[in-house]
Amino acid sequence: MNTNPYIYLRGLRHVDHSVFCVESGQKFYWDPVFSKRVPFSSGQQVKRSILSSIGTELKAQPSAVTFVFDVNSKGALGDGEVLSLCDPRYFDQILGGWMKAAKGGTVRTLKRRSPLSISAMRPLHPLLAERYTENVTFDRTDKPEIHKVIVRDASGKQMTEEEIAKFLVGTDRSVLRKWIPENPRASGLFVYDAAIDLRTLFCVSTNQFEPEITKEKTEELKSAGWKESRNVFGDCLVMPRQEREKAIPAIARGLINWRITSNQSRTFSLMETLAVAISQDANVLAGAIRAKLVDDKAKPIVDETAGADVFVTLPCAAYVATEIESLTALRDAEQRLIELMSAFDFEDQG
Repeated sequence: MNTNPYIYLRGLRHVDHSVFCVESGQKFYWDPVFSKRVPFSSGQQVKRSILSSIGTELKAQPSAVTFVFDVNSKGALGDGEVLSLCDPRYFDQILGGWMKAAKGGTVRTLKRRSPLSISAMRPLHPLLAERYTENVTFDRTDKPEIHKVIVRDASGKQMTEEEIAKFLVGTDRSVLRKWIPENPRASGLFVYDAAIDLRTLFCVSTNQFEPEITKEKTEELKSAGWKESRNVFGDCLVMPRQEREKAIPAIARGLINWRITSNQSRTFSLMETLAVAISQDANVLAGAIRAKLVDDKAKPIVDETAGADVFVTLPCAAYVATEIESLTALRDAEQRLIELMSAFDFEDQG
């Protein structure tokens, strides 16, 4: 019988002069204890990045989505439903969950909660991360002969080259350079947390009172080799073993080696992983990778004695006093996740 169906992970990363999760520049929230703005990446963005990494490892395409729009009585286009396939044979569906609620209530709503709970990536401590700004330029003064300049007067009429030249007399204004002031950037030490619910990781409920899939999809999955079983939530279908064995290493790697690569991330940083802590006891993770306040300064700490399995990479020694850094730390962390996931009996959960 499975006594602990959860796996918890905390990752520590270094971010150097980057931007992620853009909203009027770098997103931030206000820390009320230390009274400062601190940058973060939303849990949704982190989860999307993790799922993208898993898909890359599996060499699999994500599921298709149908976007529905409605034209209202005034002829304007309005947002309607976003319809999912609700098919657990796609990696992003079985891992990311779904919801399909058709307009009008004529079709039964289908909902699946993701077995992966992902936190925002936020500072290890408010004093160990910073959000600041820099001024940048869009500069094309090196080859002025190949660029075009348009200047409009107060009435909106385009000025001639002679009029532009006359207008600029006595000024040092460049028309081939645009200043872009106060661009937010983020730097510091950041953590993210993840929880895996093994009970539903590869299992889909067939309970029609709270349906995850239709009866027709249930029959399709049975024909594809999904096995009937039961978990704590009732009757379910379990992904075939060979597919689970293919997915588990990809999930382990994706949870550790993801990168923010969406169009909401710019000013590239390696965002290198410094340490990973893994446990089936969530309480010990906060102690394994933490910060300590000393004389109004925050000191990062990676503690292998806190009760979690701790894996420390070589770059970590530049930021944390440690003697346990290892060249194979991330591969070892992946292997630990693989061991924990593989040890769970998905087909007979007791």
